[in-house]
Amino acid sequence: MTQTPSTSTIAERLAAHFAGFGYADLSPASIKAVKRLLLDYIGVAVSGSQTQSGQVARKFAAITGGHAESTLIGGADRVPAMQAAFANAISSHSVELDDIDVLALFHFSPPVYSAALASAEQAGSSGKELLVALATGCEMMERLSRAANSSLRNRGYHTTPTCGVFGATVASAMIQRLSAEQIVSAMGLAGASASGLMEMYGPSMQKRFNPGPAARNGVTAATMAALGFTGAATIFEGERGFLAAFTDHNDPQQLVAAFDEPYQLDIEFKPYSCARPIHNAIDCALEIRRKHAPDLDKIRSIDMARHPDWAHYHQNARPKTYHEAQVSLPYAVAVALTDGQALFAQFNNARLPEPMLLRLSGMVKITPDASLARGVSCRMTMTMEDGSVHVATVDYPKGSIQNPMDDAELRVKFDSLVTPVLGAAQAARIAAAVESTEECPDVGQLMQLTALGGAR
Repeated sequence: MTQTPSTSTIAERLAAHFAGFGYADLSPASIKAVKRLLLDYIGVAVSGSQTQSGQVARKFAAITGGHAESTLIGGADRVPAMQAAFANAISSHSVELDDIDVLALFHFSPPVYSAALASAEQAGSSGKELLVALATGCEMMERLSRAANSSLRNRGYHTTPTCGVFGATVASAMIQRLSAEQIVSAMGLAGASASGLMEMYGPSMQKRFNPGPAARNGVTAATMAALGFTGAATIFEGERGFLAAFTDHNDPQQLVAAFDEPYQLDIEFKPYSCARPIHNAIDCALEIRRKHAPDLDKIRSIDMARHPDWAHYHQNARPKTYHEAQVSLPYAVAVALTDGQALFAQFNNARLPEPMLLRLSGMVKITPDASLARGVSCRMTMTMEDGSVHVATVDYPKGSIQNPMDDAELRVKFDSLVTPVLGAAQAARIAAAVESTEECPDVGQLMQLTALGGAR
């Protein structure tokens, strides 16, 4: 990989790092990580494409017209790459089952994978080229998050789109084979379009929208740079650059650290269809249900201790739509206790008024507890009418690095999401294609499998 002097700007150093990156530079661990995430992304996007938010996004992409370049996942149309990236990112964020990182709980795949796949299909790229784009896009997104968080999130910015637009840009830039100089400009243009607010919870589809512009703007930034449009080389550390604008405290060194070492992508997966910080509470409920099988009619109280980092989020005990339910810890605990699971079917508008769910949700009392080990840690204390007490503490939820979902569990999740939409045979074909991504001569062959009607 090309080295640049330390006096270069951060964008110039990053661009030199990525421009010199090829398939041979991918470690076996990175290849496995991005392929596992590719399977998960497609499954989640196929399912999400059938939700109202996914349907609206696909319709929007289709009615805007343009060249038939890239596939709308879960649909029957091919649209310009920028519009496919936009709609597929929204679909993949519409069932709250997309991946997460460790630090900021952002989602790699909606911005990065949507941009990379749309660009790769447009360009006729190979599977190896796709894997490079996915790995470098995720690396870029995580490097920036490490430099900016938790200050960025605490100021009310949504990490997935604000950092994701840079990951999407690098992914698309790798597909388009931009030079280091062009990548610098693309990053500057990405910074000009970075956006996304945490004011997204409630009954609306607002949260689903956020990664859409990030994916689209990433493709746009890379394409504009390829055509010769120049961008600011000081976009990260400049006086009015990204770090100054989006954070109060930051660590720019995280953006350029350890270029000479294989980058470790820490990607976690979701087994439950709701906001990730709620998963610890769900695991607490499932543990108590499994060990003690409590009579739900005889529960007196449910106390949920949460680390102060997240104690004041997700408190709505009376969600009015499934969008609200997916960010409601009390509802998630209630449905986990009643159903023994918390998949998309449990977060359903028709379920919200069920008497038992209302009763259990109303019992959940959330209190901050700084003694808990991690920012997402939860301790659930259930007191029964006879005075018996059941306690469960979860620091690492299912799907985390420390408590992972194995390949078989990811495949079960994938099949459960894809089969109802595309059928079992098509799900199997997609899974086989993902497994052999590096052998694929044209990413369009994979993407066509994700459309209604299969390969065309």
